[in-house]
Amino acid sequence: MIKTPPFLQKGDTIGLVCPAGYMPVEKVQACIRVLQEWGYTTKTGITVGGNSETYFSGTDEERLIDFQKMLDDDNVKAILCARGGYGTTRIIDKIKFKKFAEQPKWIIGFSDITVLHSHLYSNYYISSLHAPMAAAFNEDNGVNEFLGSLKNVLEGKKIKYQCPVHERNRKGEGIGELVGGNLALLAHLIGTDSDIKTKGRILFIEDTGEYLYNIDRMMYQVKRNGKLSKLAGLIVGGFTDMKDTERPFGKTIYEIIEDVVKDYDYPVCYNFPVSHGKENYALKVGVGYKLKVTRNKVSLEE
Repeated sequence: MIKTPPFLQKGDTIGLVCPAGYMPVEKVQACIRVLQEWGYTTKTGITVGGNSETYFSGTDEERLIDFQKMLDDDNVKAILCARGGYGTTRIIDKIKFKKFAEQPKWIIGFSDITVLHSHLYSNYYISSLHAPMAAAFNEDNGVNEFLGSLKNVLEGKKIKYQCPVHERNRKGEGIGELVGGNLALLAHLIGTDSDIKTKGRILFIEDTGEYLYNIDRMMYQVKRNGKLSKLAGLIVGGFTDMKDTERPFGKTIYEIIEDVVKDYDYPVCYNFPVSHGKENYALKVGVGYKLKVTRNKVSLEE
């Protein structure tokens, strides 16, 4: 059975770190303010607004040390990754999870943080939180239903989401543990110690800034590895800022995915609000859910 970290209490400390890409400290201030308004205290790592002159928030060693300190700090009850980007793969194999496995805490983020979600699920069977990061708090004065979903999950409220019906949906009902995240990272992790098993699970995918042909290639890589054949269900989130080549690929993003999974019979939901955009519900990775796709409604609930 999946191990779920303790939910937070008022006054608990949330640590903020950047285990991958750089983020200016001023872009994190709204996040800190809102978390404190929710009743939490915050602790900021050295990689938030770090002194790096490169793409990363610090050297591999600096990012590793910063994350490890938050992981081992008994006073930190959750870790919110301020930004994704790229870089977690470079340090994942050096992170020591022994103490964390005995006393787990919520690891929060998406995009490149898919590496952490997958690694924790595959190696330690511990749930983590695919959810908005610091930049999301700069919109709507930090108040919208997607940030609210993160607040609700941290407080221990059960997840129950609905989304609009999409014309490409495939009807059905599936029950299973929820796994997934950023498609590029899921494909990238195949064959590594962070690779995930998908048989009997509900898989969710999203991505941003990719060429259409590359999405097609990644979907076939995931398919050829057997990860799409025996799902309990598939949730297709937002694929934002997609790009096409000068000579058009010839299919839309959802047509690409529909074509790859057309031979299977599990329920498929398109345009679910999990993405690199504003629409990004908090999802507990590894927890059991029921996905129900009908002609009139789509629901996902614990």
